[in-house]
Amino acid sequence: MDTDPLHGLDVKSMPKIELHAHLSGSISPTCLHEIWISKKQRDPDSAADLPDPLQELAPSKAFDLVTFFPLFSKYIYELCNDAENISYSTKSVLQDFQDDGVVYLELRTTPRLIKQAGITKEAYVQLVLSTISSFESPTMVTKLILSIDRRNSEEEASEAVDLALRYRDQGVVGVDLCGDPAKGNVDIFRSAFARAKENGLKTTIHFAEAQQSSSEHELRTLLSFGPDRIGHVIHVPDDIKEVIIERKLGLELCLSCNVKFKMTSGSFADHHFMYWKGTGCPITLCTDDVGVVGSALSNEYALIAEHFGLEPREVYELARSGIETIFGGDDEKERLRKLMWH
Repeated sequence: MDTDPLHGLDVKSMPKIELHAHLSGSISPTCLHEIWISKKQRDPDSAADLPDPLQELAPSKAFDLVTFFPLFSKYIYELCNDAENISYSTKSVLQDFQDDGVVYLELRTTPRLIKQAGITKEAYVQLVLSTISSFESPTMVTKLILSIDRRNSEEEASEAVDLALRYRDQGVVGVDLCGDPAKGNVDIFRSAFARAKENGLKTTIHFAEAQQSSSEHELRTLLSFGPDRIGHVIHVPDDIKEVIIERKLGLELCLSCNVKFKMTSGSFADHHFMYWKGTGCPITLCTDDVGVVGSALSNEYALIAEHFGLEPREVYELARSGIETIFGGDDEKERLRKLMWH
């Protein structure tokens, strides 16, 4: 039995790219606990109905797609509901990714309207961008993707694209489609994604994440939006796989998230990573919601090496695979090529 499946590879110090990380889902339980304590000290009633994040997000806590999405609207958003805590938690997320050896990060977030704090969607985007800008990292470049939630209206989707275009020169690089796969009708987002593409914004889409969001009609509709990358790609029929492979779309694969939330059947060794690895599509390993899942990006590479028998050379190749699919531009691609070459 191989006692060192990594063959001496240091996955933490290895330069890594993270392309699928939801801001609110990436906040560590420790950071949320600090915010919870602070809220209780300032106003005991403000957090009276919220349990301690160290218990709510304990590693032993089981989630699936049904219980996962309410965690945001009914819990994390209630903790991070003012400018101070949004900025504090964003800095914490950036620090965690930097400490884990990430050299290029694309965070994604849905523009939030927080009426009780007087925060408009635009003010929220400005706050996140200013926090990213003030985080001076010697090693990590961070960009922002604005997400359209499947529950959004056509008007709200258009508003997200407006904001992405307005702030593209301040770090916004693309638009995402995300949210509860059991909700919404993706057809209504056609015009928003068309306008994003027409104006040169990059796009990424949560794709075939659950059985109920993997009908032939939905998947062909999403592909008709012309996404640059797609995430999860779990429940994909063979004829749709052919289209993805023909287009060589960038794939954002989230191993631990898929296993922990029971989005895939079986365990790590049964994950669809190995299928897609053989297709020639550029793959980037991603964490999705590391604050909830509890597996840092370095651990995702360790898991891949362990369960699929990858040699260090193959792990390095996988880490570099996403360079050409980043949304950060040609200069950033060139920086990463030099930095990540072994």
